[in-house]
Amino acid sequence: MSRGTYSRATCYALLLASCSLAALGLSTGIATATDGDDGLFLIPGSLIVSSSTYDKTQGAVAGLKVGSTLPDTATKTTKAVSGNNYVTVWNNASVDGSFGVTSPITLLNVNPFTDHVMRSLAVPTNQVVTSFSSKSELGLHFVEDRFGARLVFVAYAGPGVGALDVSNSDAVAGQDPTNPVTFAFGDNYAFHRTIVSTDPFGRFAYTPTTAYGGNNGRSALLGPNGLYYAVGNANNGNAATFGPSNGTSPDVTETTGLEVVDPIDGASSGVAIPTGNSAEVDPLLQFTFVVGKPDKPGKDDNFRGITEFDGALFFTKGSGSNGIDTVYTVPSLPTLANASTTTIKVVPGFPTDSAKATGGNFTPFAVFFANDTTMYVTDEGTGNTTDAGQHAGLEKWSLVGGTWQLDYVLTKGLIGTVDANLTGNDGPYPNVTSIGLRNLTGIVNFNRTVTLWATTSTSSASGDNGADPNKVVRIIDDLDAKTMTPRVMEETFKTVIGPTYGTVYRGVAFVD
Repeated sequence: MSRGTYSRATCYALLLASCSLAALGLSTGIATATDGDDGLFLIPGSLIVSSSTYDKTQGAVAGLKVGSTLPDTATKTTKAVSGNNYVTVWNNASVDGSFGVTSPITLLNVNPFTDHVMRSLAVPTNQVVTSFSSKSELGLHFVEDRFGARLVFVAYAGPGVGALDVSNSDAVAGQDPTNPVTFAFGDNYAFHRTIVSTDPFGRFAYTPTTAYGGNNGRSALLGPNGLYYAVGNANNGNAATFGPSNGTSPDVTETTGLEVVDPIDGASSGVAIPTGNSAEVDPLLQFTFVVGKPDKPGKDDNFRGITEFDGALFFTKGSGSNGIDTVYTVPSLPTLANASTTTIKVVPGFPTDSAKATGGNFTPFAVFFANDTTMYVTDEGTGNTTDAGQHAGLEKWSLVGGTWQLDYVLTKGLIGTVDANLTGNDGPYPNVTSIGLRNLTGIVNFNRTVTLWATTSTSSASGDNGADPNKVVRIIDDLDAKTMTPRVMEETFKTVIGPTYGTVYRGVAFVD
């Protein structure tokens, strides 16, 4: 099956017909994602999932033991409270606020109807890795336009598997002398947050950036204008003001949030970064509220999920105690030249109150547009009663008179679901409870339903819930419904993949 042979809806219909007939034991003669695609990884009609599996045998984590010296926010003398056991290693976050372990990235090609993993693609660990417990990383975006078909995500260049505290390291050597990771490891312990693209045959290209120093790049997409747009967070130190006076180079308070990046797409993640190759959109975005202490520079635009729809960008903030947890937009695609003068706005109808005031009761993560008046938003949840009852799960919003209004939240088969008996070589993992959703993708079907896939967020007794074995789930919604009709009330989430001991699932993308 060559690219462009079928439209999205046609691929969906053919696969659905194939699976239905297969269930009856009949041969269909229809080419599905498993037939005739030798060498092709981004197969039309398939679901791509990004995942990572913990590996304690490589790098610094291989020698980690109770009592090992860990980096800390003030000294180099903090002792590890756990060795490298998968179940307990995350307890080290209690004594090292920057604790994390890098791990390999694997892309999975999944038949979206049989839930069968057809192919897997290992991302070269000598080029890029992810931080295993960083739950907001590895968002996926697929695009096919005049520039070709590509799958895009963000990772770390250079540290290899098993490195410690990389997610809070600088992006550029010597970037922030106030960063505790810099203090512990030295100025050269810095790793470019790198945009990675994959072509249909699984060949990788790399665009390193200087952005997100002290924190993580989370998601990126390729715009129809040929520029990358990335979201993430920055600043792990004590930079307290905007501009060069904070002593960071490049300024970590202006290499965060929404970034415009000119693609390099080199064969190696070690390719040189041209001067001025990226720029932050609305770099002086800063919310200061009367209640509580002033917000920390660089944290108000602590963005994660991002999507492009009809020439506009939509992205979310749903974590941290700074700024506003809500859905944001810029109405037209910024360029490197106008990024600094482009204004970020809250999408009309979404919350505009302080994250401090709401206490984390609205935690949006990712956005999917079914059409120009129907938007789905995942809410990660916090596990508290207010959030679980009002927002956590899959929200459906409708545009009415220029303002978005919340129709309903889908939670059946998701919120409160407990996965137990997760046991592996390092012993039993604590019971894991689903409390919401993170990354999201979907497809509009010919029968006016919408199939949506998402990764779950979790709660457990682990020292870092980002390390919990989570799941990929699917739900089918009635596109035209605006209220909880009897049909909608019966809609339920089904598990596609997981949970898998020692593995996390991060991003999802449907291949058109």
